Amino acid sequence: MTIQSTAQEVTVLELDPFSDEFLNDPYEAHEQMREAGPVFWLERYQLYGVARHDEVSQVLADHETYVSSRGVGISDFAKEKPWRPPSLLLEADPPHHTKARHVVSHIMTPKVLRGLKEGFQERADELVARVAAGKGTVDGVADLAEAFPLEVFPDFIGLPKDGRENLLPYGSMVFNTFGPRNSHFERAMERGAKAQAWIMEQCQPGAPAPDGLGAKIHAAAAEAGYDEVDQAKLLRSFLSAGVDTTVHGIGNALQCLAENPEQFGYLREDPSLARAAFEETVRYSSPVQTFFRTTNKDAELAGIRIPEGSKVLMFLAAANRDPRQWENPASFDIRRKAAGHVGFGFGVHACLGQMLARLEGECFLTALARNVGKLELAGEPVQQLNNTLRGLDSLPLRLTAA
Repeated sequence: MTIQSTAQEVTVLELDPFSDEFLNDPYEAHEQMREAGPVFWLERYQLYGVARHDEVSQVLADHETYVSSRGVGISDFAKEKPWRPPSLLLEADPPHHTKARHVVSHIMTPKVLRGLKEGFQERADELVARVAAGKGTVDGVADLAEAFPLEVFPDFIGLPKDGRENLLPYGSMVFNTFGPRNSHFERAMERGAKAQAWIMEQCQPGAPAPDGLGAKIHAAAAEAGYDEVDQAKLLRSFLSAGVDTTVHGIGNALQCLAENPEQFGYLREDPSLARAAFEETVRYSSPVQTFFRTTNKDAELAGIRIPEGSKVLMFLAAANRDPRQWENPASFDIRRKAAGHVGFGFGVHACLGQMLARLEGECFLTALARNVGKLELAGEPVQQLNNTLRGLDSLPLRLTAA
């Protein structure tokens, strides 16, 4: 990998953040990017990058300069037609984004989510206790990390039992398409295309169960003046991003705890650390690794001029291990105060589903602490390669019931 400087003193990097080598193990490259400077230029893709916590936070906070409506992936919607109609939440800016976010945030309130906790906890306890009681090796991804969100999330939305497996390939497709048209993009499009028809069918007004979040979003959106097409788009945002991210968060937490038995010991001793353990997982092994913004006008960041129309790639996971922000950032420590990580973003585009994801993570890890006495790796974890997400395809585990 070679490094040189342009006349603007922007360090030029030739690394490929979407290569298999990078996606498998990004952490050495993350350090190289952070040390390259506050802003750098990725020659291969002709775009700017930021990997330090301070600059990533500045880009997230300045939604007027670094806009989302031109796409949160590598494609600039001002120059290229997106592969699907843009999201009203993820790929929009104020005031349109403000109106759409208002519809959803007035339904997904802290009070509503608190009301879910008892039911979520019962189901997490039942699942973990049943899996731990079995003999032999289990797959921490299929048997636990996928099983729990695929049960509680669709019920919350009001989706039918049949077809829920479509949520995973569809979510994987959406996040892969934020990257370049590489092999991961093409394979995800092929797999996701088969799931897309089911997803679109569930997003239509009248399709979700009347007591679920989906029907409530449709009703609130209709009241706010959205037509049926846009009502469906609002629900589509949840089905796009509501499962894969949480699956990877729980799967990564299982891997971190299995690889750090003293940390699982702390959780076993004090299950109230479950929320902190999930938060530390999002910091240490961030499910969402990157997001793009586009400059809507000439900008300057850390003294570097960035012209209008530039793509800026935020390395959220690198910022979450920035030693300028964290002490011993490469250590997994569930007793750490991980507040301030950018794993869910922040500002006007902060993840709308973060409270739900945190609730699912907390309930699952509480169940793990209650029902599992010993957690061990039983084989080599298999990384799932995705242009945006970091998670596992499989995680061989040996669980000893408490």
